[in-house]
Amino acid sequence: MIDLREIGGRKLACWVNDGGFRADRKTLVFIHGSGGNHTDWIRQFTPLQNGFNIAVMDLPGHGQSDGPGEEDVSAYVAWVKRLLEGFEIEKPVLIGHSLGAAICLSFAIRHGDVAAAAVPVGGGVRMPVNPLILEGLKKDPAAIIGMAAKFSLAKENRERLSDFVTENLSRANPGIIYGDFFACSKLDITEAVARIRIPALILCGADDKMTPPALSEYLRDHIPGAGLALIPQAGHFVMLENPEAFNAALTDFVNALPA
Repeated sequence: MIDLREIGGRKLACWVNDGGFRADRKTLVFIHGSGGNHTDWIRQFTPLQNGFNIAVMDLPGHGQSDGPGEEDVSAYVAWVKRLLEGFEIEKPVLIGHSLGAAICLSFAIRHGDVAAAAVPVGGGVRMPVNPLILEGLKKDPAAIIGMAAKFSLAKENRERLSDFVTENLSRANPGIIYGDFFACSKLDITEAVARIRIPALILCGADDKMTPPALSEYLRDHIPGAGLALIPQAGHFVMLENPEAFNAALTDFVNALPA
């Protein structure tokens, strides 16, 4: 169910388990990507809700959360910390996709003692964005959204999922999407990423063209003790394209964490 709470002077939304959290379960917190919302994770929170406490955030300006959005990853990190405090969530496993991966990694660098583990999905220490995309979001956002939806999916999944991804992105204010992409374009945690000391699993679609697997391999090699799972038959929206393999890798990782 959607839980709306007043946090930091705004109404912010999270999808959470019906009936509240159980003390005997681990807690998963999902953070969507640029222009996204909690429904990006529908293939996770629906099947996993019976085994875990789950909170799926709508970042400020996204989904059912009040705006505006932000143009800096560190500003979103601050909102995630406020959301965790506002929803009284302790020691979660943070799972973030794309922009959410940048937020997840940056959170682990700044507030590692707050989270139990980090699972960046389709991310990197740097996430450059073509300036033509940023310019296009101001001049012709529909064209950029259509291109991004197509490019973000593996070829075999485009017919099945492109409408869903396009419609989801089209619900977002183009200015919010611009801010999200701009935030990604400024990211550089190359030096800081080695300071992450919590358990980490790096997840990426094997056919991801937006954040290629080499970026995830770099994270695996530079975060102490990190694991890497490349999910076959999936592009950038790996959690929607091959949810069975994604959920299995995530579940195995979380279940192996200390209670």
